[in-house]
Amino acid sequence: MYRSRSYKKPTSNARRWQIGAVAGVAVAIVGVGLGVASAAEAVPTVNCPAVKIGVAVPAQAQAEVQSNLQLLNTQINEANTRLKNTVGQGGPAFIQNAILGPLADKRFATINRMETAIGRNAAKPDLNAEGLKTCTLNQNGGTSAAQPTAVATSAASAGGGSAAAGGVGNISCPQVNVNVAVPASASAEVQRNLELLNTQIAEAQKRLETSVGQGGAAFVQNAILGPLADKRFATINRIETAIGRQSTKPNLNAEGLKTCTVSSSAGAAQGTGVQVQDAAAVAASAGKISCPAVNVNVAIPVQAAAEVQRNLDLLNTQIAESQKRLETSVGQGGAAFVQNAILGPLADKRNSTINRIETAIGRNAAKPDLNAEGLKTCTVVK
Repeated sequence: MYRSRSYKKPTSNARRWQIGAVAGVAVAIVGVGLGVASAAEAVPTVNCPAVKIGVAVPAQAQAEVQSNLQLLNTQINEANTRLKNTVGQGGPAFIQNAILGPLADKRFATINRMETAIGRNAAKPDLNAEGLKTCTLNQNGGTSAAQPTAVATSAASAGGGSAAAGGVGNISCPQVNVNVAVPASASAEVQRNLELLNTQIAEAQKRLETSVGQGGAAFVQNAILGPLADKRFATINRIETAIGRQSTKPNLNAEGLKTCTVSSSAGAAQGTGVQVQDAAAVAASAGKISCPAVNVNVAIPVQAAAEVQRNLDLLNTQIAESQKRLETSVGQGGAAFVQNAILGPLADKRNSTINRIETAIGRNAAKPDLNAEGLKTCTVVK
């Protein structure tokens, strides 16, 4: 008799055991493979040439130079970390393009900054930034050589400059002598500009001491003495102008006194004392404004009385203002200055004022002719 054989499915526990066993074997195989790969491939490290500071570093630049030397080490460490964290990334050029290339750019900029820092207070050195920027790889790993950060410094002088400052010489400038009496109203401005001449010399001296070795043979002339001459010329001109606003404008020889030199002896300070004019004497020398009287020889309507009186008072105000202008402008302009700047404008104002008086009366009575054309002109009496 044929009997069918029944098939018994494995229990769920048995099935789970079989799957777990297979997975465990797979994990073990993968783990072994990874372990072999890690052991076979050492992570490379960067190998950078040392930057040597072969010159004495001014004390003012020491901290900045050392900070940048330390930065070179920081850049090396960051590149090594990047190499470690990107194993297997990118193609054949990945390390060059993503790590070594950017590292070279950073190093070039850092070395240039050190050259500039030293050059602010001494001769600017050539540290070979182009030749030292490029790093290579230690293919088998290992410790990257550290960048030395010690520097030899040059001592600061008592005056705050470098030790070389004592031998650079001194700025020497000719004295500006204000050999005329200075109006009292211009005295403060003149003294301020005389003091500015001393400030300009001091600033140029400091620039001379802190730029030793910079530029070429013409550096001192082009960068220090030339600009100083321009400043002095402008300052001397301002002194002349300040005096000329209230008196005769002097010629202090700005062109001849602007030029300074560098000498071995210390230059004398610019004198700042001035002789101040007596204001009363200046006023007396100006003369007096003399104007013909305006006589209103007609009866004035009551309605016009206030306006007529106001304009008569205005004629006196105009004379007083012109007198003040005359006294405070002694020596200004040319021979026609008083006529063109004082007496002419005064005549125009008087003509208008006299006309207004005639018009005010004429609104309520017969309009008089007060001879505005004949009475408008004033003179200066010495």
